[in-house]
Amino acid sequence: MDIAILPPSDDRIFKKILTSPESKPVLMDLIPAVIKRPVVDVTTLNNELPIGDTEEKAERLDLNCVIDDGSQVDIEMQASHIEEGSKHKNLKAKCMYYLCDLQSSQKSKGIAYDKLVRTYQITFCSYSIFLNRKNFINSFSMRHDLDNGLFNDAIQVIFVELSKLKEVLKKPVSEMSDLEKWAIFLNYAEKTKYRKIVNNVIESKEELTMASELLMGISQDQRERAIFRSRRMFQTDLESNMITAERIGIKKGRAEGKIETARNLIKMHLPIEQISEGTGLSTEEINKILKELK
Repeated sequence: MDIAILPPSDDRIFKKILTSPESKPVLMDLIPAVIKRPVVDVTTLNNELPIGDTEEKAERLDLNCVIDDGSQVDIEMQASHIEEGSKHKNLKAKCMYYLCDLQSSQKSKGIAYDKLVRTYQITFCSYSIFLNRKNFINSFSMRHDLDNGLFNDAIQVIFVELSKLKEVLKKPVSEMSDLEKWAIFLNYAEKTKYRKIVNNVIESKEELTMASELLMGISQDQRERAIFRSRRMFQTDLESNMITAERIGIKKGRAEGKIETARNLIKMHLPIEQISEGTGLSTEEINKILKELK
């Protein structure tokens, strides 16, 4: 079809695919491919998308599910690169925060703690997080610091790095695992250069065919295309403004630089939450700077 396909690695498009009324079989195939255990049923808890305007870029678009044994699964697509250094401490801490929050949100009154259900935090990421690890999937649980013995498997963090598929692309589709097929689809579906292998991957699984049809429907929706353009423009403008403000701030030194950066971002009329994330200053500190400017 002569239409540009929207990227399924975009967080909004990703969630639209997995929360459509007819997408339950798709979700039931994707989750076990990641957590490596059968899933016979899944319930989506938050299937409402935020209002479609430019401000929604600051919204979390996580997908919370409950599978057949009661286990909780939180799925996130991290499409925008967070500039925070090579160790990605902020992103890792964010994943742990939401994982622990979801695990502790269970009703525990009258229930033994060992009867609480498991919680999975799955993050699909369009860029590399673990630069020293070749595998595109990395899973973490609570283990002993020295002998790696398992302490508890109640919580598990899983990263799927879509930027590490170079070797997977060389494999025949018949030799790919289900997760490798999903990763190929999510990372390359909109790229014409990889159209042949993507089509072969789609044809190899009924659930991927369904996901592809959902993606095509979304791609033909003019409102969704307008929202996607708006989101991309917002993100590009934000990154440009952050770079410009940072260059100005660096001249003032590290401590003063953060304050100067915040001042410049305030003058650009960026939301306080975005300024806080970009500078590391608290909202209280930013509000103080805002009062001084007024």
